[in-house]
Amino acid sequence: MRFQDAARDARTVVYAGVQADPLVARAGRALADATLTQRVLARAVMNGETADANAWRAMFPSLFGSTAAAGTEERDRSEAILEASLAVADRGEQVRSQLRGAIVEELTAILLGRRVDPVAVRRERRILFDGVRAEIHPYDVTVERAGAAEAYDCKWGARGINADVLHQLDDARGHAAEEDEQLAVALVVFDARRSCDVRLARVTAPSAGTRFVTLETLDELGERRP
Repeated sequence: MRFQDAARDARTVVYAGVQADPLVARAGRALADATLTQRVLARAVMNGETADANAWRAMFPSLFGSTAAAGTEERDRSEAILEASLAVADRGEQVRSQLRGAIVEELTAILLGRRVDPVAVRRERRILFDGVRAEIHPYDVTVERAGAAEAYDCKWGARGINADVLHQLDDARGHAAEEDEQLAVALVVFDARRSCDVRLARVTAPSAGTRFVTLETLDELGERRP
């Protein structure tokens, strides 16, 4: 099993530009230390239903109401998340969709870097196995450590869960096992677990060997597991 940079095709070049947008890094940093409620706020705002900041403040009183004292770290983070999320929502539909995906990848990489050496956390990498045709699309985030490698695909919402991505993750895990290599595979979805469960009920592709990380469990990416 070995890792390789994604091919420099048109998709890779375009997406590299999206990932380099300063808004992606800003949103990722703000969300890395966010609470579940703050992440729910970000998801709601980035969907682009309204650009009225005061309307969002009214809808999340626990973050912006009278009990959320101004000038505190949590209130400041909520404001930063709201500001960044509105900036994403203000982009056109296609750009907004690309930014949201890149933000989930950025957040995933940041959180993983708290558990492992950040140098081992890579982006847009393919995984190659002897005698097996390489997948065209790279994995969004990988942790490249001898004997403890990890591969992650990242989705903005549960609707992004499909048979192709589940097969790709499961096949990689299986091929690694055939080479006596350990490869943990996971799907990070910036959505509620219940939404993911509903989606999974409609997909017949194998998922038992794939870990699912959702809004409720994002922080586990940065926690050391026993």
